[in-house]
Amino acid sequence: MPDSKPTPDDDLVQRIHRDLIDGYDEEFEMELEDRTIDDLADGGMRPLTDDEKDYRRRYFRELFRLQGELVKLQDWVVHTKQKVVILFEGRDAAGKGGVIKRITQRLNPRVARVAALPAPNDRERTQWYFQRYVSHLPAAGEIVLFDRSWYNRAGVERVMGFCSDDDAEEFFRTVPEFEKMLVRSGITLIKYWFSITDEEQELRFLGRIHDPLKQWKLSPMDLESRRRWEDYTRVKEEMLERTHIPEAPWWVVQAVDKKRARLNCIAHLLGHFAYEEIERAPIVLPERVRHEDYLRRPVPPEMIVPEVF
Repeated sequence: MPDSKPTPDDDLVQRIHRDLIDGYDEEFEMELEDRTIDDLADGGMRPLTDDEKDYRRRYFRELFRLQGELVKLQDWVVHTKQKVVILFEGRDAAGKGGVIKRITQRLNPRVARVAALPAPNDRERTQWYFQRYVSHLPAAGEIVLFDRSWYNRAGVERVMGFCSDDDAEEFFRTVPEFEKMLVRSGITLIKYWFSITDEEQELRFLGRIHDPLKQWKLSPMDLESRRRWEDYTRVKEEMLERTHIPEAPWWVVQAVDKKRARLNCIAHLLGHFAYEEIERAPIVLPERVRHEDYLRRPVPPEMIVPEVF
């Protein structure tokens, strides 16, 4: 029998499929951030071994599955009017930004938003320390992910001399009460510390130094933090000890392997909630209204972006 000709419906299905693949390619594009020193030294991405290919396949399969669960969690948060705050802390280059990207990648930015505050300005330095963070807390039906948080005072500010010993001690006295107050108000507060080794941070910093696409991530503060590794270790240990409270405990993510860290963190995050899938009304695409007197005007050629690709 002769092959049947493709129908318009077949063509539509193929176009929809290509669009879906384009969406998932966003994740593969992000993987460029995981290029290694060896890859760069070879002038590009070296061929993957069979084991590496299998590892990546399993990673993407689990990541997409977990991102599907995050969408369910988002719908449940909105439906039940939950208020969720997630703190991501850790050394420079520990992978906080990577996991935040994967968590928010498929979510509605009106529901799940990231708070990454810059250094305080002159006015904010005169405020109550927690004041500038309070304005970023969620309303009902929202998730806020803090890429670094009020724990700056317990870490970088102490190590770099941006606060006094009295300031730090006042922080340690206040933060447990502040967080208990947040929890009493109905906020679910989850705190993650991303842990990497000395050797792994050195490798990631070298990757940033030698990759022109990543050099913007390095600041003089980052380089100084590398020199003061032991100082950061001491203040981190004290921070975890003094602020690990039943209402808002710390959770340590082993983050030397970036991919495992992302999957483990997302799976753990989902486990905090007894969420369930919210039924949605079936969506029917309406027919476009057409008018006989409508005529689409051509776009002037000088306004069109040149198609160089």
